[in-house]
Amino acid sequence: MSLPDRLADALALPVVASPMFIVSGPDLVIAQCLGGIVGSFPALNARPKEALDDWLTRIDGALAAAMAAEPGRIVAPYAVNQIVHASNDRLEHDLAVCARHRVPIIITSLRAPDAVVSAVHGWGGLVFHDVTTVRHAEKALEAGVDGLILVCAGAGGHAGTLSPFALVGEVRRFYDGPLVLSGAITTGSAILAAQAMGADLAYMGTRFIATAEANAAPAYKDMIVATRAADVVYTPFFTGVSGNYLKPSVVAAGLDPDALPDSDKSRMDFGSGRTKAWRDIWGAGQGVGTIDDVLPAAEVIARLKREYAAAREALLSRAGNPCREILPTNPAE
Repeated sequence: MSLPDRLADALALPVVASPMFIVSGPDLVIAQCLGGIVGSFPALNARPKEALDDWLTRIDGALAAAMAAEPGRIVAPYAVNQIVHASNDRLEHDLAVCARHRVPIIITSLRAPDAVVSAVHGWGGLVFHDVTTVRHAEKALEAGVDGLILVCAGAGGHAGTLSPFALVGEVRRFYDGPLVLSGAITTGSAILAAQAMGADLAYMGTRFIATAEANAAPAYKDMIVATRAADVVYTPFFTGVSGNYLKPSVVAAGLDPDALPDSDKSRMDFGSGRTKAWRDIWGAGQGVGTIDDVLPAAEVIARLKREYAAAREALLSRAGNPCREILPTNPAE
């Protein structure tokens, strides 16, 4: 299990912020990278497509200025998510823009990125691919990706159904490269737990919806703070791909979250004419129950660093005699 030096040496915390529909934009990405974690956004968030070049120019400029001002500062690289699906008629254009900016990391989704990998490697970038099953992981590796993102049960957006213990365990039987884990990770202790079970990095999205820089409606941020895991519904109805959404937003749209019709992948549409019908159906992972406030991203990251350090220290302090901490005094109890 190892990360490329250019990535490992550029992180203050082992975290990749996941790209979120509408929510992720330049302000949030810049704040995340300056905090020492990989910031990311979906290319399709930049609309019209000509805006993508402006977004990347702004991000590149902000990160370069920060590094010039403080040469010793850890400034993490950023990533752009590309939907590798036939309905995404922007893919060729968006990849060309990313090539001009030599985007450090491309995150691919929804189809094995065979054609994308060679293009990204051509400008020196890395490709990490979202997977929800072992077969998806195998196909991505066959395509030559540099790392896998395991999207497990409880993750926000288009999530899988497998426990992280199951998926990480099976993938690690045949793959020892960079692994990023997603699924209800919202705290520093959860980041450490992801590493303990075999991942290199944690993939975090929902926690960053409730930040000042997130391009989310105030009501969306408030809903993140107010809801719990029981308020998350898993359904393919809205995009054709199963995902996790907040029940109160579904109710606000006049629908019954407990009686949504079935759907299938034939409804998938990630092109430039993508419908806005479900713009106010708000995604979130099952980790919402641990989020109690809306803060600037820098403060969220600072808290995560403290929590991560405390969890690591607590674990190490128990390492000398773990049975005393875990087992009851009387084994018969």
